[in-house]
Amino acid sequence: MKSTICIGTRGSTLALWQANHVKNSIEKNFPNIRIDIKIIKTTGDRITDRPLAMVGGKGLFVKEIEAALLDGSIDLAVHSMKDMPGELPQGLVIGAIPERANPFDVLISAQGALFKDYPRGAVIGTSSLRRASQLKHLRPDIEIKSIRGNLDTRLKKVKSGEYAAIVLAAAGLERLGQGSEITEYLAETDMVPAVGQGALCIETRENDPDMAEILSTLDHDPTRICVTGERAFLKAIEGSCHIPVACFGKILDNRVMLTAVVASEDGESLIKETIESTPEQVAEKGRKLAKLVLEKGGQRILEALNIP
Repeated sequence: MKSTICIGTRGSTLALWQANHVKNSIEKNFPNIRIDIKIIKTTGDRITDRPLAMVGGKGLFVKEIEAALLDGSIDLAVHSMKDMPGELPQGLVIGAIPERANPFDVLISAQGALFKDYPRGAVIGTSSLRRASQLKHLRPDIEIKSIRGNLDTRLKKVKSGEYAAIVLAAAGLERLGQGSEITEYLAETDMVPAVGQGALCIETRENDPDMAEILSTLDHDPTRICVTGERAFLKAIEGSCHIPVACFGKILDNRVMLTAVVASEDGESLIKETIESTPEQVAEKGRKLAKLVLEKGGQRILEALNIP
């Protein structure tokens, strides 16, 4: 087994928290292994003035890190699972999915108002097409304005009054100890989370027995089952940040419930379907759910999207 491991990560505060969380977990199980962290700047980190859908989608946050994995300069990468495209580069695998944190979206408001109470024309900030379309479906009278930047930058913008509120993932705020900023948790019935939201992805090279043995101690089976179904849906529907799609899985009485959404940019059209599965069939059911959503009108929505 290797005596030293190098973890690749983005340099944001949240990304470094995640990388150090994985580092600490490995050190707990393998105290004789030295673990280094290497910060890799991605294209997504460099472009902060435009929505991701205009410049290539969420793969922009992982491709430079994946290149470092493939050339051997790092041994594993720690990503937010929701940043992962449906397809991985040849030679790379998801080595472990630790236990999922809170998967839901939250609203942050300087005034403490709930989403349903905002006046007509209120400006809500989000960088996610998925969030924007579902928000507009719930409240066609509000205005959605794109927002980029790190967590502190976004919080300053809402507190300054530039936005009435912003919508973020609960997991990132809670991991950074800023859960007190949350005004409202958005129910999954109103806002279906992104594929893999709240989960970490530990990516490594295929056929690396040392890493496989180490990462097997970090894998959380219930989380992997749900995320496997969600990602099967994503891959089948060819989804990314380019399109407003969502899929969320949860286990109830040893059955997996997968719920998916495809929505138009303006939120006027929204297709939502749920499918039930055994844990063993979850990938197959995720693909079936994608087909169902497309047949029910999702295909028409996706074809009409005005996104490059």
